[in-house]
Amino acid sequence: MMLTYDDWNPDIAASLELTSEEVCKLAERLYAFHQQFAHCFKREEQRVISMAYLKGLASDLEAKSAEPIALRYLDEKGVRNTQHFLTASSWDEEKLQAEHQQKLAEKISAEDGMLTIDSSENPKKGNDSAGVARQYCGRLGKIENCQSGVFLGYVSNRGYGLLTGQLYVPGKWFTDEYARRRAKCHFPQELTFKTKPQIALELLQKAAATGAFTGSWVGVDSFFGSNTEFLDAVGEKYYYFADIRSNTLVWLERPKIGLPPYKGRGTYPQKEKSLTEPVSVSVIANDPSLSWQTVSIGEGAKGPIIAEVARLRVIEQRDDLPGKECWLFLRKNADGEIKYALCNAPEDTPMEEMIQMSAKRWSIEQMFQEGKSYLGMSDYEVRSYTGWHRHMTLVFLIMHFLLSVRLEFSQKKTS
Repeated sequence: MMLTYDDWNPDIAASLELTSEEVCKLAERLYAFHQQFAHCFKREEQRVISMAYLKGLASDLEAKSAEPIALRYLDEKGVRNTQHFLTASSWDEEKLQAEHQQKLAEKISAEDGMLTIDSSENPKKGNDSAGVARQYCGRLGKIENCQSGVFLGYVSNRGYGLLTGQLYVPGKWFTDEYARRRAKCHFPQELTFKTKPQIALELLQKAAATGAFTGSWVGVDSFFGSNTEFLDAVGEKYYYFADIRSNTLVWLERPKIGLPPYKGRGTYPQKEKSLTEPVSVSVIANDPSLSWQTVSIGEGAKGPIIAEVARLRVIEQRDDLPGKECWLFLRKNADGEIKYALCNAPEDTPMEEMIQMSAKRWSIEQMFQEGKSYLGMSDYEVRSYTGWHRHMTLVFLIMHFLLSVRLEFSQKKTS
């Protein structure tokens, strides 16, 4: 297995600001990194294939799936062995993921940390890949044939990484009509239908149970932010910073509740409701009296990222009735786009802390972009349920490795 060639993705090398000499030593560093997880594999062949797969994910290969990776770093026989490694070989991916999380936490867990939740989709042709269905594809911005996964990440001022993920399987896959497809895709017998919020909550609870990742915040996108049951569950342990849609309705003051006046026709009103109408968050954002402040929310490739932000206390709408009082956080980007978020943090939470969490919420989007652009996150060609999860676990691992290199070299440059 050739692992000494200088064939790393040039964009990765550039992002790490490495010299050509340092790039040539990356293979040695990757081997040492991989050795920390070697005990998760039962046989030497599995260790060889997993090492080759990690190198392939970080390489300059155009497509980073089992076949091209095996042909470059193994041999023709290695293609079938690599496919078997992903779909049916006996090794402990759960242990590998647990080890990954523990070692990642040692590097980046901090009190200012935020756990992040989002889904990510990959378009797929055909109907035989596990969980594939016509559903909303964020990558294309429309309903399309795709697979969708729910992912959990973590970010602090020390760095970021993806911790775990689970394939979302639409309900129709659990009908009798799909029994043969489930068997063909190696579905676990105990697998049952779960909504994306249910999956996300389980992933979050499992990560929290380890105690490895500190911090009081959870950031979610507008899909999860629009699910009040999910937010209530998250809010039992964490402060959430939840993106919401522009048409979300709130009250600026807690409204009075009562029976609406009788309109003279039909039955008399019997259900109490708010006696004043709520307003959409987009209306609030366009109020000329709203006080905005210009801030830097982080460093981008071209310097500081400048935005305007504002916040105010509002009352949530829950089934036409007033709910909890919370923060409405508004962020106007340089292009004029406004992002909206609800936050259950206490009223005395400093504005600066919420600005930081606004920036950290988007780290998982950055992870998806890096994973799909440079590290083969969407290049897999496996169709099985097991294969999807194993591919993603190895993507998490190569991201972890590159973070380790970045942290090491940043320390050298500042010392």
